[in-house]
Amino acid sequence: MQLEGQIVIVTGGAAGIGGAVSRVLARRGAKVVAVDVDAEAGAELEAEHGSDVAFIQADVGLQESAELAVRTAVERFGALTGLVNNAHASRQAPFLELTQEMWDLSFSTGFIATRNFMLAAHPHLSGSGGSIVNFGSGAGISGQPTQAAYAAAKEAIRGLSRVVANEWAGDGIRVNVVSPMAKTEGVEAWSKAYPELYQESLKGVPLGRFGDPETDVAPIVAFLLSDDSKYMTGQTLMADGGRIKMY
Repeated sequence: MQLEGQIVIVTGGAAGIGGAVSRVLARRGAKVVAVDVDAEAGAELEAEHGSDVAFIQADVGLQESAELAVRTAVERFGALTGLVNNAHASRQAPFLELTQEMWDLSFSTGFIATRNFMLAAHPHLSGSGGSIVNFGSGAGISGQPTQAAYAAAKEAIRGLSRVVANEWAGDGIRVNVVSPMAKTEGVEAWSKAYPELYQESLKGVPLGRFGDPETDVAPIVAFLLSDDSKYMTGQTLMADGGRIKMY
């Protein structure tokens, strides 16, 4: 029960990596507010964890969704101690083929959503030793082809996280980034659309596989939300099997 007493918002928290994070946090004692557009996955998550999880069907790109999630955490569970900004929708294409719609999708669900949820959460995390975990991506760090909109939004999130880690340290809020390489539906679609790039990426993983969201990524998020990481902030943790080394 590493996270007993914690109340955490997880965006994109019903399916994929976000769903895995929500489940692991709940198993470790946290109360979770999962925000997602997938109503079916959200209903399954609530049924699985009962009163420990509150699901909100909402578009994370809207400011009112962030305000609703924070309000739900406080009204239902009494407080807010953590935030995981996992949600991000994007479409891949070479830079010259990216449309304004593709750019808008990536930034609204990724960077803008992360900004809005951080701002909404700040009053409740301030002074309580709150922890924020934002999601980055190796696509931005390595410059993965066809990922320009996604990579740009992810690197914007990392830049924001480093600045806010310094600005909010005096408020007792820690801000860290997890950059995963995990098997998800999005990765499956990417592997079919760009099989050569997929195989090239896989060959670059020293541990020889894409991670499992529940056993390889979610525990790192749990660590960053817990007191075990209370002296860490402004860091990027690569949950990618060793593909990218951060120095």
